[in-house]
Amino acid sequence: MAFQKIVGGAFLLGGSTLTTVLGLSQIIDYRAKKVRLSYVEASGVLNREYPENELPPRETQLFTLQTTKEFDVLIVGGGATGCGCALDAVTRGLKTALIEREDFSSGTSSKSTKLIHGGVRYLQKAFTNLDYEQYKLVKEALRERANMLQIAPHIAKELPIMLPLYKWWQLPYFWAGIKIYDFMAGSLCLKHSYFLTKSRAVELFPMLKKEKLIGALVYYDGQHDDARMNLAIALTAARYGAAMANYVEAVKLLKSTDPETNKQYICGAECKDVQTGELFEVKAKCVINATGPFTDTLRQMDNIGVKNICEPSAGVHVVLPGYYSPEAMGLLDPTTSDGRVIFFLPWEGMVIAGTTDRPTEVTAKPIPHEEEINFILNEIRNYLSPDVEVRRGDVLAAWSGIRPLVSDPNSKDTQSISRNHVVTVTDSGLVTIAGGKWTTYRVMAEDAIDSAIKTCNLTAKHPCKTIGLLLDGTHNWSPTMHIRLVQYYGLSTEVARHLAHAYGGRAFEVAKLAKVTGRKCPLVGKRLVADFPYIEAEVIYALKEYACTAIDILARRTRLSYLNVQAAEDALPRIVEIMAAELNWSEKRIKDELKAAQEFLYSEMGYKVRSDQLRNTEINLSPLDVDRYKKRFQMFDDNDKGFITIVDVQRVLESIGYQVDEKTLHEMLTEVDINKNGQVELIEFLQLMSAIQNGSVSGSRLAILMKTAEENLCRQNPIPVSRSGGGL
Repeated sequence: MAFQKIVGGAFLLGGSTLTTVLGLSQIIDYRAKKVRLSYVEASGVLNREYPENELPPRETQLFTLQTTKEFDVLIVGGGATGCGCALDAVTRGLKTALIEREDFSSGTSSKSTKLIHGGVRYLQKAFTNLDYEQYKLVKEALRERANMLQIAPHIAKELPIMLPLYKWWQLPYFWAGIKIYDFMAGSLCLKHSYFLTKSRAVELFPMLKKEKLIGALVYYDGQHDDARMNLAIALTAARYGAAMANYVEAVKLLKSTDPETNKQYICGAECKDVQTGELFEVKAKCVINATGPFTDTLRQMDNIGVKNICEPSAGVHVVLPGYYSPEAMGLLDPTTSDGRVIFFLPWEGMVIAGTTDRPTEVTAKPIPHEEEINFILNEIRNYLSPDVEVRRGDVLAAWSGIRPLVSDPNSKDTQSISRNHVVTVTDSGLVTIAGGKWTTYRVMAEDAIDSAIKTCNLTAKHPCKTIGLLLDGTHNWSPTMHIRLVQYYGLSTEVARHLAHAYGGRAFEVAKLAKVTGRKCPLVGKRLVADFPYIEAEVIYALKEYACTAIDILARRTRLSYLNVQAAEDALPRIVEIMAAELNWSEKRIKDELKAAQEFLYSEMGYKVRSDQLRNTEINLSPLDVDRYKKRFQMFDDNDKGFITIVDVQRVLESIGYQVDEKTLHEMLTEVDINKNGQVELIEFLQLMSAIQNGSVSGSRLAILMKTAEENLCRQNPIPVSRSGGGL
């Protein structure tokens, strides 16, 4: 195996000659692109439909959809590609509409690895398989990476990624690959890669496994908040005049017949407002299918007999506490046990790890599975120091996203399917954009609109303007903007940094909505939940950003559900309370929102697999541990009932001067109450303690509370000398 790697490394080194031939032909193009990136700000050339500080509310957008006689293009799908199509079309002067069945970025676009990258894995395949298409994909993605970092600098940033080396042959092999990666970026290279000695690698990444470590390579890619980036694209399109509406579903494609050829062609869609159930028609000269994993569903709405062109693949990610990684250095595992790659990246104060890759069925609500979570954790253990115990209980959130890969009939599995995008046009004129990857959303949109103009004879006032077009929030943003937020509004530094990062120049609009805390520091900015910088004012501002449900705020306006599912559950009641007051929700709507959000957290964000850890734990404690935990339990179990209730816990807490409200106590017991009978039995408590010992559960509030109470009771009631066996 090592010999094959060495041969492969030699081939890769030799392949640099091929790269030179291919790359030199692109350097002029790269430099021309950089000039455009540096000096072309399309927003200064184009006229905005709405003033800088105004955004048409959703009701106005729906009215426009319902009353406009005919649009030039109607885009179905509000992910990165669909919103990119809308922005491209409207800035070319086309009358543009977009509908999304759920929320903007509610699907795959919010469930990525959060990287803006060319794809080192695809580069390896390009050379080992002599695949020119993969090479073009990487080159194209590197160019788009530079564009994304410029048009939304508040959302996107550079991120160094470490590639640890544990075998000597890996040094020339991966060094050659990373240097080719730099070279292909040309003048758009973020920063040049470099080698680290073992000591320096451990200094920068203290959690790294030191045994057999030779050194490490570090290269640079981009990172972003994918949902906020998607939303910025959508809001920018709306400000330029596109009719953008989430929670509007295409239930039927409209067709008309050409009287001369007797041929049917698509002329719009019958739509349903998911919020109200109202049906209406939207007429358009061209309909663009940008529905990601649901590409074939819309194509079959046009022609029931059409063959599928997408091969869906599920990828799971997990989120771990921030102490698992340095704040500003990611990690790449290029050789997992099954040939995939695993990224291990700092993100929003936490650490994101993933991804898996397996064929799947298309569903609107993919769920993470336990075996995939454990696969990621096992791979992480191979690279982290034995001092760092990788515990299943440390998984704070987990999710699954469906990649809409373009199928290759010669491929045996999804891992060898390219992410190259394709544009297809049916006989009836349905334009479909499929495949691709997050980083290339802009060029995918450009190709789709080019095809729409050609297919449907549309008249555009401008050529494509999206290279260098600044996204919503970029204007008036600066790297030091958070300082002004602290000084002008009295926000905490952490909150101010978050607002500047998430909203860019529009952070001041959010800050103006923030309420006084009633404390000396910070003066302003009530948090939704402790330990996270999200504030209540963001809920109100999210309504201006087309948020319609509590899930929209938990998952996409903030990223709380992706960072810590229990914190998201804690914040949920207050979010619903604020939304209900702003939107005049009925009691039924409030209950429905709470239930829907709880189900979302339970199934899609990993709460279920987290809670299953306790349910599936076998008691594996030593006799001494069993005796110790029984005594702790009996301190709370009044009258030796064999179970404890809220009343029992309250009694003990009152005796040591602790105060915990009844609602919180109920939540604590519910987390441990496997049988769901309103009480915690001894067997359930022993299961909890066993799960904590083996690492499958961590951070149990009830366990910590009971341990603290026991320690306080022992201090209050010291063991008498006569019982201790000591004394004179």
